Amino acid sequence: MVLPVETEERVKRRALNVCQEHLRRVQDQTRKVPQMIECFMKSDKEKAKELFNEIRNGEEEVDNARRLVSQELAEIGAILLSREDFLRFTNLTSEIADFSEGIAFRLNEITSHRWNVSMEIKKDLLRLSEAVFETVLRLRETVMVLNYGASKTMEKAKDVEIAERKVDAIFRELEIKILTTKMDLPALILLRDIIQLLEDSADKAEDAADAVRILSFMM
Repeated sequence: MVLPVETEERVKRRALNVCQEHLRRVQDQTRKVPQMIECFMKSDKEKAKELFNEIRNGEEEVDNARRLVSQELAEIGAILLSREDFLRFTNLTSEIADFSEGIAFRLNEITSHRWNVSMEIKKDLLRLSEAVFETVLRLRETVMVLNYGASKTMEKAKDVEIAERKVDAIFRELEIKILTTKMDLPALILLRDIIQLLEDSADKAEDAADAVRILSFMM
């Protein structure tokens, strides 16, 4: 049976709307990471703990939003040929939220224990986290233009790549700095984990932008 064009368009909008809502919640998670690092710079243990709890609770909201996407796609059924691409996109962005929770946990531990970390490294860490957040922002912009056609989506997706390359450059510089600066060993290990998770977040955003490119040909 041939489905009406209106029905196809409607289910695409339904799928896109739930994916956009899920990504909004992921973005909220990544926004809080630089805020936690600012607490780390100020040695504000109470605020850092508060933000950590917000991120931990937010992870559950992201999981609920991801389940809603899966449920919506299941209800849509075979009408939507690009279901798997929507699901892949959501799974990739969910990992960004998972990484944010891991980063927040480690930041909270370093702040709580007051391990010695130089202000120079703290500032670079903030710069890295802001670059990651910028990458996620560029990803959201890419998703928001999906309805405007493949060429516009491709143009925006390039911005994600540019932002990710900036993350890579900061990460490499900061990794060497962490390894060559005297600090408490537990702090060094946790900081290395943090910057790796931040870089992984940007990589996932770039992978998600690739998924959006594929979706753009089907919208």
